[in-house]
Amino acid sequence: MRIVHTIPELRQALAGATATAFVPTMGNLHEGHLSLLKLARERGGPVVASIFVNRLQFAPHEDFDSYPRTFERDCDLLRSVGCNVVFAPREEDLYPEPQVYRVQPPAELADILEGAFRRGFFNGVCTVVLKLFNCVQPRVAVFGKKDYQQLLVIRRMVQQLALPVEIVAGETARAPDGLALSSRNSYLSEAERAEAVRLSMTLRDIQRRLRNGETAELAALEQAAMEELRARGWTPDYVAIRRQRDLLPPTPQERAAGEPLVVLGAARLGRTRLIDNLEI
Repeated sequence: MRIVHTIPELRQALAGATATAFVPTMGNLHEGHLSLLKLARERGGPVVASIFVNRLQFAPHEDFDSYPRTFERDCDLLRSVGCNVVFAPREEDLYPEPQVYRVQPPAELADILEGAFRRGFFNGVCTVVLKLFNCVQPRVAVFGKKDYQQLLVIRRMVQQLALPVEIVAGETARAPDGLALSSRNSYLSEAERAEAVRLSMTLRDIQRRLRNGETAELAALEQAAMEELRARGWTPDYVAIRRQRDLLPPTPQERAAGEPLVVLGAARLGRTRLIDNLEI
């Protein structure tokens, strides 16, 4: 496995490659990331993983400085699943000057849900992903469904800009109790970790009720779920039942016709903000 830090080094390492498979990460890897690497290996090669904590997608009050950085461990894990190239640019390598050219995704997709609570987040995500695509020039890129809205935003960007990249979605990896794996899970105390599964349990209850033909208004289901979380000490940002294709609320007619839905949730437990989703 080769580790490179600069764009010229990366391009030299990938010279002549036409079927590169790419998994962008911010490091502090876990089994969820490794499952994406394994999926990438099935879809192309060489397999490239990037490790870069992207300042552009963090608001001033968020955890950029404290975000877990575990580079040596990450490289050992990537090596174990057959990654060929690790691209780990320093900030001055990827942003040698202020990044004043930005990608602005459409408000109807990027300013709802996560975008409503993390202003500018998807602007930063799209900008760094487009720049990484230009550096790596992959044929395939793999993103996890855990960041469901991010997956849709990236897919829309690739379509709109006619990028020659196939976006492949990897299923959310979970702990045995159902908690979605996340780098931020390391922030949880022992007691918080035991409670953290409540978010996925709450979403799973909504999933079960809708699959069983629940007729209650979706807004009532969403509100009840948030009240349940608040009663257990959480601070929910949202629980939302949306269309899978664009994350807009379904009409009653679409719901009756079996429109594919997804229930998404984001909530704080102590100082840790967790997100999760389940398709319906």
